[in-house]
Amino acid sequence: MAYTADRPALAPSREELRARIPGWGADLDPKDRPSVPREQFLPTGAHWDFPERQEEKWPRERSIEHKFLTPVFGTSTPPKGLSGVIRKYAYARYSEGRAAHWLLLIAADRVDAVESHLRSFATLHPDNPVTETGVLSELKHHPVASRLGQKRADVNHQWLDPLIIAGPWVAAGALGVTALRRLGRRRRS
Repeated sequence: MAYTADRPALAPSREELRARIPGWGADLDPKDRPSVPREQFLPTGAHWDFPERQEEKWPRERSIEHKFLTPVFGTSTPPKGLSGVIRKYAYARYSEGRAAHWLLLIAADRVDAVESHLRSFATLHPDNPVTETGVLSELKHHPVASRLGQKRADVNHQWLDPLIIAGPWVAAGALGVTALRRLGRRRRS
């Protein structure tokens, strides 16, 4: 029903509802409710009406629907880099009910993965795509028999797996080789 300037009809009274709907209001009387003996006040030992707030070490993301953060929240992964900027934008601009909010958060996760891979090159132990993706175990343990006749959900897109997993690494290697060749040509000239 669309909103109108007319005053809406008042809600029907209990008696009208009971007369119109068989069984309506059967649980209004506490004696008729089977859960009443279990509905009792138990002292919890809490010394507060609202719990103490956890200290914010940096401005946290919070949905625009909420007035404030929950009293306790996670602090294991502070937003950083471009992915942090995308996350903050998603929370500041869009409601949790909008697809744009969640799509931005998914994009931030992908950006964070790329940032982590790039960051690993600066360490003594960069990511190893061969061992970390399980490619070797896929080849060792019945690669064809495990794929065919098993009604696996991933059979339809298994041809994409090498492209998705190895593609970025091959592209990064090709860019690196190209950059080194151009650098070598400039030094020779």
